Amino acid sequence: MTRLFSARKKVLGIIGGMGPMASAYFGRLLVEMADVDTDQQHLPTILLNIPEIPDRTAYILGRSEKSPVPVLTAAAKTLEGLGADFCAVTCVTSHCFYDEVQSAVSIPWINIVRETAAALKAEGVRKAGILATDGTIETGIFQKALSDEGILWAAPSEENQAKVMHLIYQDIKAGRRPEMELFGEVTRAMKEELQCDACILGCTELSLIKRDYETPGCIDAMEALARASLIRCGIPVRKEYRRLIR
Repeated sequence: MTRLFSARKKVLGIIGGMGPMASAYFGRLLVEMADVDTDQQHLPTILLNIPEIPDRTAYILGRSEKSPVPVLTAAAKTLEGLGADFCAVTCVTSHCFYDEVQSAVSIPWINIVRETAAALKAEGVRKAGILATDGTIETGIFQKALSDEGILWAAPSEENQAKVMHLIYQDIKAGRRPEMELFGEVTRAMKEELQCDACILGCTELSLIKRDYETPGCIDAMEALARASLIRCGIPVRKEYRRLIR
């Protein structure tokens, strides 16, 4: 049987489908960010697109009894069995279950939250505003990662958090154009009222806003994940992505 991947190159396994467009965009980032010249030099990947994974925020907040952990674990084990050297998950809220899933496999799960915090530290950010799902905010995974890097943090007010959730669920996940006036209201409040140096687009649905619109002073967690994935797998990164806050 012909070997699919070169033994000389690392393979990235991707658990996607949360949501499907964010997963597709992550694949695009891996291509755009790679400083290579030919097809053969790009990063080999295995994508498991599983939109049926139960809603992570609903489970965390007790609105659903369907845990995403069994499916995430099965997916990680499948990627390991297919020969992936690393795993990346294109859903920030899924990282609330990081320890449970990582303990079930031997390949490293590249942590989008920790990579984002490390990128903020490298860029000299003093205080970061967290734009993420209710589930991510509730579990405090960004708060801990930022604190570990010595970075202050702030979460939106209750009113502005409702706007973030509207952008994620009613706009982007529903396939509608994001209401940029809401996004602007939230980011202005984070910077002007809460004195944040930068805002984290801490949900991969929000990454699609940076894809299509100007988002000055924001760092896209999915860009941080894509850059880290390339580096861990030995693929050079284009110089324009050495800084992620633009």
